[in-house]
Amino acid sequence: MRFADTLQFATGSLRGSPTRTLLMMLAMSIGVAAVVVLTALGEGARRYVINQFASLGTNLVIMLPGRTETAGIGPGMLLGQIPREITLDDATAILGSTAVKRIAPLTVGSASLSRDALNREVVVLGSTADFLEVRHMSMGLGRFLPAGDIRESASVCVLGNQMKRELFGNEPAIGQWVRLGDRRFRVIGVLAPQGESMGFNTDEIVIVPVASAHQLFNTSGLFRVLIEAKSRDVIEQAKHDAEQIMFQRHGGEKDVTVITQDAVLATFDRILTALTMAVGGIAAISLAVAGVLIMNVMLIAVAQRVKEIGLLKALGAPGKQIRGLFFAEAALLSGIGSVFGLMLGYAGSTAIALMYPSLPVSPPWWAVLAAFGTALGTGILFSVWPARRAAKLDPVAALAGR
Repeated sequence: MRFADTLQFATGSLRGSPTRTLLMMLAMSIGVAAVVVLTALGEGARRYVINQFASLGTNLVIMLPGRTETAGIGPGMLLGQIPREITLDDATAILGSTAVKRIAPLTVGSASLSRDALNREVVVLGSTADFLEVRHMSMGLGRFLPAGDIRESASVCVLGNQMKRELFGNEPAIGQWVRLGDRRFRVIGVLAPQGESMGFNTDEIVIVPVASAHQLFNTSGLFRVLIEAKSRDVIEQAKHDAEQIMFQRHGGEKDVTVITQDAVLATFDRILTALTMAVGGIAAISLAVAGVLIMNVMLIAVAQRVKEIGLLKALGAPGKQIRGLFFAEAALLSGIGSVFGLMLGYAGSTAIALMYPSLPVSPPWWAVLAAFGTALGTGILFSVWPARRAAKLDPVAALAGR
């Protein structure tokens, strides 16, 4: 029997029971679509995290106070000990490394921002002139913090774009005075719209010199030190040098944590990739359910087509050919169902992307191929028993309808 004849036989069989065929294809389609949509969500989450880390800057090394262990806390914290502060002198000393291009010490706090009768609580970042370059941010109006000695305070500030709109509307903000807590600051710049980064809306912040932030919050320690390496090749050297410099300055104690952007990103990438594969595997269970449905329906089909099978065997069709007919029917069912499932999955992914533009939802190619291949393989695998049963029928008994 030619391939065209086999295909025609399988197609005619499916057309003979349209409702049954439609239900089996629907079951297969739902399984494939579930795999595509869930893996698209997982891949979207992975890409979102990667993009968020990329927005922090390139060649970035981050130093924070305290020794963070695997459990996420330092051993001293269990005893109620407060991590030793990182000072401005510590941060400046890191510039002695030949692998470090620039640093941006960072102090974070909240204060009431007000102008005339308008006021609201805002996040205040204390940093230096290099913060703009390290974080790859851009100015919308005016200028950023002035360069100079980072230990000198100045009553100047840079507003986030949203803060400018709330306090000044369409009025010019450059040169105007605002109040942060109990101190007055002159606005020298407005950031360009940045949006969210790592869940932090940079349009709703106020940036002041780090020394001014220390006076405002009555503190002397730093929240973080952002370190930019000179190139990707020397990131590990910059990390090692920062650890050694702090080790020497803090009396031989390892009381800071230095992490690289790539290391954190690689960890998140592994976790989210595993999560994507896990949810895809869970969704693929529905394909097994669809395969069982195909098997049950084809077993019924064997019972209904006993005389037809008997006639084929009486005409000389070998058992291999009978099995091939059932395999072709199962492959056609699974293939058409998989194609519709892929279309449904891509439509669902597109709808989610439109509802959540910030999430780069897109099914990975391996998930699409795996869903299609699994659906096709499942359909054929579960047709083995019905096909073998049909091939073993005795032609005389089959023609007699027994």
